[in-house]
Amino acid sequence: MIDQVPLASREPLDPLPSMNLHPTSSAIVERAAFEDQLAHALVQMAIVSTHQSFTLTPLTGGVSSEIYRVDLPTGPVCVKRALGKLKVEADWRAPIERNRWEVEWMRIAGGIVPTAVPAILGEDRATGCFAMAYLAPDTHPVWKDLLQSGGVEMTTAAAVGDVLGRIHAATADRPDIAARFPTDDIFHAIRLEPYLIATARAHPDLARRLDALVETTRTTKRVLVHGDFSPKNLLVGPAGPVILDAECAWYGDPAFDLAFVLNHLLLKGAWRPQWRARYVEAFAVLAAAYLAHVGWEAPASCEMRTAALLPGLMLARIDGKSPVEYLTDPRQKDAVRTFARSLLGDPVTALGEIARRWLAAGCRMEAA
Repeated sequence: MIDQVPLASREPLDPLPSMNLHPTSSAIVERAAFEDQLAHALVQMAIVSTHQSFTLTPLTGGVSSEIYRVDLPTGPVCVKRALGKLKVEADWRAPIERNRWEVEWMRIAGGIVPTAVPAILGEDRATGCFAMAYLAPDTHPVWKDLLQSGGVEMTTAAAVGDVLGRIHAATADRPDIAARFPTDDIFHAIRLEPYLIATARAHPDLARRLDALVETTRTTKRVLVHGDFSPKNLLVGPAGPVILDAECAWYGDPAFDLAFVLNHLLLKGAWRPQWRARYVEAFAVLAAAYLAHVGWEAPASCEMRTAALLPGLMLARIDGKSPVEYLTDPRQKDAVRTFARSLLGDPVTALGEIARRWLAAGCRMEAA
């Protein structure tokens, strides 16, 4: 999903009454229309029968979708529906039909690495809802939560890079899969515009460089891209990483997914400087595991595009429409801004060089 906390990590709000009871509070009344739609969708997906009673619990943390846990006698499931107007300060709108492509991405990825996605239990395109298995936080912690508490495990970083590389390799140069994702307009609306184009407006002196990154990304069509491949959308399960929230699914440039997740490992070092070196080590391990799968093009070519795009995404998480919520100190923001601007002005071609400079920048900050 677009900048949301994953399903398994969300804290439930107070449960709503069973759907066979009448709403009794203003909050319930306000949600009644959606709940009616959700109840209809559950019936259409054959998850519940027409007269079956169940309990809905809205899950917090999201900006782009309505997510509910549905408690059934057989156990909980999750139901998701995309919003047209995202719950952020900026006026950020996106086509609600993106849920269809999220389900499609999960089905394809699940055919490649079955353990890498939650099971899809049903889809109702008429209401824009789909249902998936609920994964409990105690068995599937969110990678972001582990990283922020110092749980920077290299085996996890390697597994994340490996699973992304496997999905990209299996979908590379596949016209049949490309034809299933006519999502260029959606990807532009929810990735290129709010990230790179919006950042170019905030930094007009870098507009030409950022516009060039947009054009390269837009026109490179090689693999099935997740589009929001971030630690908040990765669960660390017993059988390996589980990937959530593919609302941005698109057939395009593999460098986008790799740069997106590597960017977050760098940003964690600004947030938690005491573990900066460990995050950089995870950065290197993840990149190496991923690049080992690159066979559709020269690995150096993919790495070069990733290294070019990464500082653009880094700057976007400070000055674009979707700034990271955990960098609140102006000094942290300025440090990231300065670092990203320097790389945009003087690009490098190797990810290792970015890592080296990021470590050096951290040392200078500590010395100051």
